Amino acid sequence: MVKWRRGLGALLIDLPRYVVCMIPKQGWIRMRNRADAVRRAETGVGVACDWEHTRTLHLCDVFPVTGKWLLRRALRDYPITRQDRPKHQNGLFCCGNADIAEDAVPDISFLIGHRGKERLPLLMAVLESIAAQCDVSFEALVVEQDTTPVIRDSLPDWVRYVHNPCPDAMPYNRSQTFNVAAAHARAPLLVLHDNDMLLPQSYAAEACRLAGQGYEVINMKRFIFYMAEASPRIMENNVQSVVQNLEGGGSVAIVKHVFDAIGGMDEAFVGWGGEDMEFWGRCLTRKVWEYTFLPIVHLWHAAQPGKRAKRGLGEATADLTDARLAMVPEQRIAELVDQRRGG
Repeated sequence: MVKWRRGLGALLIDLPRYVVCMIPKQGWIRMRNRADAVRRAETGVGVACDWEHTRTLHLCDVFPVTGKWLLRRALRDYPITRQDRPKHQNGLFCCGNADIAEDAVPDISFLIGHRGKERLPLLMAVLESIAAQCDVSFEALVVEQDTTPVIRDSLPDWVRYVHNPCPDAMPYNRSQTFNVAAAHARAPLLVLHDNDMLLPQSYAAEACRLAGQGYEVINMKRFIFYMAEASPRIMENNVQSVVQNLEGGGSVAIVKHVFDAIGGMDEAFVGWGGEDMEFWGRCLTRKVWEYTFLPIVHLWHAAQPGKRAKRGLGEATADLTDARLAMVPEQRIAELVDQRRGG
């Protein structure tokens, strides 16, 4: 009887692994909470979430080990790999700080804002996942927003670097780093990407494929796997939570001239939170790919102080978010475009 109970206990512990491993190819993309509604893409893969804001996958909250096995299953379809530097892509080396021919234009530009040394190891891991992108030419551009250059000499030589000086007491302005990066980007397609998220090696190629079909704003993130603790062996770490429906934040691709046409990012958002919600509302005025299908790994770091101080937003940005979202997107676009033109 004791052995039988032990055997049953082991089976129950391993049950989430067996369930996840039996999911057919890309079937994991359709996993959802019981009360959630998702719409499948009419052509190709992916689902759109029919609710507002982000939400965790409840099964992974109840059985945390399920998140780990779900991640492994997702990576079988869309692997995340890391390498020190990119290979040649379509005859082009990924553009670095060195001078290149004017006609050597990459297919896609990854834009990343950064400040300080605390998250430098995370940034380096993210750049390694970008270096492993396949089948298209690309560049990575890091904008360091700080009083003086701190990380410039730590970055790989294939990465383009821009220093965005700021006053010593100025809180981090994520929107400003993306606007500065977009102004320096060479590619016609941009990826606004956070410095703590690892990408599948097919991310750039999938974004270029969808842009080639006429989509102007592209959100491909199905699940964000938030890792529980910092670990040298990232992919064998435990998953703390699995988040879905992260729309404008984290990583989103947008055609460069569309980014300019809708006013770029709103630099009034100094501090944390709200800027991605406001930006996504303006993105929805364009042709958007919303059928998500890629796994993203969010690397662990300590929570930013005050990031969710007020209604899940920053203390300095919560009221600003409400005020901006009370305006129709077209009005916000007109104001931001006018500002960018010096009005």
